[in-house]
Amino acid sequence: MSKGRVLVVDDEADVRKATRLILTKAGYDVDEAEDPESGVALVKSGANKQPLNAIVTDLNMPKINEVIVVPYLRSQFPSCPIVVVSGSKMMDKSAKLFKDAGIEFLAKPVNQEQLLGALNKATNKG
Repeated sequence: MSKGRVLVVDDEADVRKATRLILTKAGYDVDEAEDPESGVALVKSGANKQPLNAIVTDLNMPKINEVIVVPYLRSQFPSCPIVVVSGSKMMDKSAKLFKDAGIEFLAKPVNQEQLLGALNKATNKG
């Protein structure tokens, strides 16, 4: 039985694959997308009938500005927990803002323990 469905959004295929492997091994059902728009379209297509439980996303992607990734995903899935995994240079200053907004943040590179811990914390809030 699945622990839940997670959408992984990252423009780097290797990062998506590594994240998917970690999450799948831990018992999650994983959808992957190279950008937020594709991820939203995939989830809303209804191809996977399981409800979306969390989003793991990068911030710095070619098709979308890093400042609007989280607000865009929140607008599409308002109650879905978000875990940001990013190597963005702006994160030193913004990590506190993410925490204050109830968003888990991890700096790249992340290991299995960090990712699963952040996902567990994000999905168990409230």
